[in-house]
Amino acid sequence: MNKNFFHNRTAVLITNHKKEKVIFPVLRKASMNLKLLDNINTDSFGTFTRDVDRTGSQLEAARYKAFKAIETTREPLAIASEGSFGSHPTIFFAPANSELVLLVDTLNNIEIQGWEISTDTNHSQEEVSSFSQAIKFANRCKFPAHGIVVSPNSAGDKSQLIFKGVKTLSKLKQAVMECIERSDDKNAFLESDMRAMYNPTRMKVIKKATITLLNKMNSKCPDCGWPGFEVTEWIKGLICEQCSLPTKGMLKHIYQCKKCLFQKVHQYPHGLQYSEPLYCDFCNP
Repeated sequence: MNKNFFHNRTAVLITNHKKEKVIFPVLRKASMNLKLLDNINTDSFGTFTRDVDRTGSQLEAARYKAFKAIETTREPLAIASEGSFGSHPTIFFAPANSELVLLVDTLNNIEIQGWEISTDTNHSQEEVSSFSQAIKFANRCKFPAHGIVVSPNSAGDKSQLIFKGVKTLSKLKQAVMECIERSDDKNAFLESDMRAMYNPTRMKVIKKATITLLNKMNSKCPDCGWPGFEVTEWIKGLICEQCSLPTKGMLKHIYQCKKCLFQKVHQYPHGLQYSEPLYCDFCNP
């Protein structure tokens, strides 16, 4: 079996939002020929500003993009990226940016997912009734390094007027004043522009997700050599060093091959054989 699944093959990245700036430098380490597909309107798959709703989950949207790239270019190897924003899954009340960089190989029937979840995000929204309020919001969103989206606050007019990628004071003032005037309640609706090319903070998270993808591509099954050998189960129960009872600390990781289903157990994945009493529900209830 050829173990160099991706070496010297052409991989197509589908994006309109300049994600190649952070994805390509990472994936060049996989010795692939990287090709950009930027003439497909990826906003048609869904937008963060809700003018086009995303259908399906984050993973399903990324798959749809990847298969669109394969269909368009007839290259069997494609890369797609999809992000989402909301509450962190484990850190309560903290906003989070979840990024997926997906590789799909229809020649070998391989799918590898690179995920990254980060609390480093400027994702925010606010209603404003004046330009001075808009300035305060923009500063919190790292403007002008990061873009702003402005629209009328009233629902009836919002779909007909929207300013995206606002990155100058003059454009911000024009957009805010026009949207206030057009809105029934005389408020403008401001939100951080989460499209990658207008959001350097998000770009950093996409890069981290790409690094995760590359590491999984290079992680081969010890038994059959198939790529994407990764953790599929996380088992807690690390023993407390004081009372010897199991804690919520990580005891082991279970790796499994997607091809031959070979499994490998990694004991003490974080290098710790005991948990501190601070994290024990019995010693520190």
